[in-house]
Amino acid sequence: MAGQQFQYDDSGNTFFYFLTSFVGLIVIPATYYLWPRDQNAEQLRLKSLRRVHGRCLWYRLRLMKSQQSIVPTLKKAALLFGWAVFLLLAYKVSKLDREYQEYNPYEVLNLDQGASVSEIKKQYRVLSLKYHPDKGGDEATFMRIAKAYAALTNEQSRQNWETYGNPDGPGATSFGIALPAWIVDQKNSMLVLLVYGLAFMVILPVVVGTWWYRSIRYSGDQILISTTQLFMHFMYKTPNMNMKRLTMVLTAAFEFDPRSNKEATIRPTDNIEVPQLIRELGNINVKKKEPPFCYPYSLKARVLVLSHLARMEVSEELEEDQRFVVRKSPALLQEMINVGCQLTMMANSRGGFHAPRLVTIENCMKLTQMIVQGLQESKSPLLQLPHFEEEHLRYCISKKYKVRTLQDLVSLKDSDRRSMLRFLGEEKYDEVMAVLGSFPHIIMDIKLQVLDDEDSNNITAGSIVTVTVTLTRKRMADMFEKEQEASICPGEEAANTEEAGESNKAKTKVWQNKNKGAKKTAKSKKKKLTKKKATPAPVKAKQANGNVAGNEMAAAASAAASAAKEEDDEASDKGSESDEGEANKDSPSERDEESDKQSDTEVDEGAGDDEEEWEALQQSIQRRERALLETKSKVTHPVYSLYFPEEKQEWWWLYIADRKDQTLVSMPYHVCTLKDSEE
Repeated sequence: MAGQQFQYDDSGNTFFYFLTSFVGLIVIPATYYLWPRDQNAEQLRLKSLRRVHGRCLWYRLRLMKSQQSIVPTLKKAALLFGWAVFLLLAYKVSKLDREYQEYNPYEVLNLDQGASVSEIKKQYRVLSLKYHPDKGGDEATFMRIAKAYAALTNEQSRQNWETYGNPDGPGATSFGIALPAWIVDQKNSMLVLLVYGLAFMVILPVVVGTWWYRSIRYSGDQILISTTQLFMHFMYKTPNMNMKRLTMVLTAAFEFDPRSNKEATIRPTDNIEVPQLIRELGNINVKKKEPPFCYPYSLKARVLVLSHLARMEVSEELEEDQRFVVRKSPALLQEMINVGCQLTMMANSRGGFHAPRLVTIENCMKLTQMIVQGLQESKSPLLQLPHFEEEHLRYCISKKYKVRTLQDLVSLKDSDRRSMLRFLGEEKYDEVMAVLGSFPHIIMDIKLQVLDDEDSNNITAGSIVTVTVTLTRKRMADMFEKEQEASICPGEEAANTEEAGESNKAKTKVWQNKNKGAKKTAKSKKKKLTKKKATPAPVKAKQANGNVAGNEMAAAASAAASAAKEEDDEASDKGSESDEGEANKDSPSERDEESDKQSDTEVDEGAGDDEEEWEALQQSIQRRERALLETKSKVTHPVYSLYFPEEKQEWWWLYIADRKDQTLVSMPYHVCTLKDSEE
C-alpha cells in the first residue's frame, strides 16, 4: 500500500484556498442578513403614515432617528470591505500555478496521444541532441524526457504509468495542510501556544459564561425571572387588584432597578425633580413602607408612569427615563396576564387558594391601553384624538349630542358632527376624521361545536366544546355610513314586523283553529328543547394597545337562537301538513309506498348532511394545522398613540369569561397577527 505524507504548505498556495473559502462563508450570509434594507421603502412607508400619525411621538422620534443614524452606512462599509477582501483572494487563487498535475509522457515529448513507437524514438533522438547535458542542455529536462521515453517504450514502465499514473510505480500520497509553515516553526512555538491558550482557555469560556449567566436571568419573553416571581407573589397575595395597586406592582418590576438592568438609571437630580412631581400628582401612596414599593427605583418608575397618564410635562432627563419605563410597560403587563392565567389554571386543577379575579386580568389589559394612549382611566376616550382638549369635551357631552365615546362620534351624521366640532378649523377637522377613520372596528363571528359528536351543533352537559372565533378587522371609516343606516333601519324593520303580525292576525279564519292548536304544541316542544342548550359565556376581544372592541356574544347567540326557532317553526308547519296529507291517503298500500319513499329520502338527506359535516370538519382541522405551521408577521396596523415613544402594532386579547363568578373560562389568547381576518 502506498505511503502517506502530511506536510505544511511552504509556498502558501493551499492556505489561500482555505482563506478564500473561510471569508466567503462569512461574507455571503452576512450580506444576506445584515445588509440594510431599502431605506427608501421605509421613508415611503413613513410618508404614507404622515397624514394620520404625523403628530404621534413615535413617528417624530422615528424621523429623527432615520436622519441621524449612521449604523446603516457603517454596515454597508463593513460588508463592502469584506467583499473586496473576498474578491482579492479569489483573484489571487485564480493566478496560482497548479502544483499537482497529471503526468503525461506524450506532453513531455511533444507528441500526439497514440503516436507510434518509431515516432517516439525519432522524437527522443531529436530532443536528446538538444537537451543532453553533454551537448550543453538542461539535465532536469533531459531526465524528464528519458523518463517519458521509458514510460512509452518499456513494457513495465508503461504498465505502471497506465495503472498508477507514474512510470516508477505507486508513490507516496502527499497531503498539504492549509496552514503556513511558520506556525509549526520551533522559533514561534511559544507564541502559537500562547495565542491558542488565550483564545480557547480564556476568551471562549468567558464569552460563553457571560452569555449563559445573562440568558438564564430572562424568560422566553425577555422578562427577568425575578420580575415574574414578583408578579406571581403579589397576584397570589392580592387576587382582587384595583388599578392603583396594579400600577404599584407594575412599577416594582426589576427591569426598572439599575442593579438588575443596566438600561435603568438613577440620577442625582431625581432627589429634586421626583418630589416635585409627587406634589403635583397628589396621593400616590408614598408613605407605604411595603417593599419593594418603598424602594427609590420603584417610586421613580411609579411617578413617571402616573405623570405619563396625566400627560404632564417633565424635564428632558426625566423624559428619557419616562420613555424607557413606558416602553417596557406593555411587555411587563403581558407577563402579568400570563402569570394570572397560570395561577388560574393552578387554582382550577389543585385548589387550595383563590385564583386572580377577572377584574385583575382585565385591569392589566386596561392599563396597557391607558399607557399606550397616555390617558387616565377616568378621562374621556375622545382625548385620544388630535386637537381635543379638556375644554372641548363640553361641546360633545351637551344634551343635544351626548357624545361620550368614539362610537357615538362615528354614529353621528356628517352635518351634526361638523356642527359639534365647530371649534376645529377645516384642516384640523380633516385630520381628526382621518385619524378616527383609521381606528379599528372588529367583527366577531363565533361558532360553537362538539367536534367528536355526530351532531356537532348539539351541545349537552359535559360536552367538550370547541369555540371557533373569526375576527374581521375593518376601518372605522368603512363603518360611518353603515352606522348611520343602522340607526335608521331598526325602527322601520320593527314597524314592518308589527304590521305583518297584525295582517296575519286579521287573516286568521275560524276553521283554522284546530290545526293551530297542533302547531302550537309542536312549537312549544321545539322551543323547550332549544332552551336546554348551554348558554355560552361572553367572548370578548380587547385591543392590547388602544381602543376596546368589546363584542358580547349576546347578539350572535340571539341571532342563532332566532334562526333555530324559525327553522323549528318551519319544521313543525311541514310536519303538520304532512300529517294531514297522510291522513287523506285512501289505501294502506299507498301509505306503505309513501312511507318507503319518505324513509329513502330521509336516509339520502342524512347521508348528504353527514358528508358535508365531515368535509367541513376536515377543512377546519387542516386550516388549524396550516395555521400552526405558518409563521405570520406580527406587524399588523400601527396604533394611533400621541404619547407612546415606540411604534405599537394592533394586538388583541380574546377570552371567555364568567361575569357572575368573576373568573376566566378560557385563558386569554393573544392575537398578534390580525391584519384583515384571523380565525
